[in-house]
Amino acid sequence: MTRRDRIVRAGAVALLLGLALGAGGCAKGGAVPGAAGAELGSAGVSGGAGGSSSAAPGTARPTPTATPVPAPLRAGAFRVNIVEGMTAGVGLPVSVTFKKPVPQAERAAVERQLKVTANPGTEGSWSWVKDRNLHAGQRVDFRPRAYWKPGTRVTVAVGPQVTRHFTVGRSLVATVDVKTHRMTVVKDGVTRRIPITAGAPGMDTWNGTMVVSDKQQRVFMDSRTVGYGDSYSDWYYYAVHLTASGTYLHQNPAANSVVGRRNVTHGCVGLSSDGTAAAFYREVIVGDVVKVVNSTETVAPGNGYGDWNVEWPEWKAGSALR
Repeated sequence: MTRRDRIVRAGAVALLLGLALGAGGCAKGGAVPGAAGAELGSAGVSGGAGGSSSAAPGTARPTPTATPVPAPLRAGAFRVNIVEGMTAGVGLPVSVTFKKPVPQAERAAVERQLKVTANPGTEGSWSWVKDRNLHAGQRVDFRPRAYWKPGTRVTVAVGPQVTRHFTVGRSLVATVDVKTHRMTVVKDGVTRRIPITAGAPGMDTWNGTMVVSDKQQRVFMDSRTVGYGDSYSDWYYYAVHLTASGTYLHQNPAANSVVGRRNVTHGCVGLSSDGTAAAFYREVIVGDVVKVVNSTETVAPGNGYGDWNVEWPEWKAGSALR
């Protein structure tokens, strides 16, 4: 229930997408013209290998040599957050995490063997991210300059062995205003507003853009794990997971009498139990965007999928191939 919390216990099997994400508790774009299916390198420029070669008559053609596979990209040494054939929200980055930190000198070689192909063509870049629960050099993410366009078909190749595909679904962006105690949900251009309660003073909900990493029908949350004594110890339902530090958007019985008027949580976003939380839970998918405004500290890039809180020039500068 606070932003500093650690994993508590998950009450249902979640769709874990390869990030080192906590499992319970609350805590504090442009298209490449004419390049449908363009391969995107680290700087987001479409390209790829191609061309032909010739040799003088009577001379032997050189034998092609395979590009060595860097150790971090060998079988069992990494994970990628894309589930084959999944449909994702417009904010989902591609995230690759490694069992061991990749030294600075080896990151360019690793990055050269990470490929994202998008149809329609999409400008994007890889960037090395310090994950909240990992060492530096253990995570590299790819994100577009702007949110993915609905309907985009994406292929991800990680080294020579792993290829995954996903499709970007409809657009859903929810903006939580902690001052007005309202969440504005824009789904494919249709807007509706939902009363909420957010983090109480001193236990403020993270500010900034977060992306849904998974959702669980119920999560067990225990205040003793985050230093709040016996404040709460119970199952909370319809939990949409937003950060590795334990921020959720979930049903909270305490919200029934205060939504739209006061902030009373330990950092999560609370929805009432009159069916509002259940309805939002059913429509949310991994990769949907939840943006919190008018709060205090901004969520870090590596605290879940906080990539969108980095300005584009800085994001590109995080590539080893810049």
